[in-house]
Amino acid sequence: MAREFYVVIEKDEDGFFVGEVPSLRACYAQGRTLDELMMNIREVIDLCLEAERSNLR
Repeated sequence: MAREFYVVIEKDEDGFFVGEVPSLRACYAQGRTLDELMMNIREVIDLCLEAERSNLR
């Protein structure tokens, strides 16, 4: 099942891209490039969804 999430992206003072998924609790990541950030945020989204499923059991 494919799900879509909004990612809020900002650039911090050190030049890193920081992304957060507001609809998932504690779901955020960073990367030196947008590609790296998106790869990292996908991994974190998977972990957050797995944690949510575990809490529902």
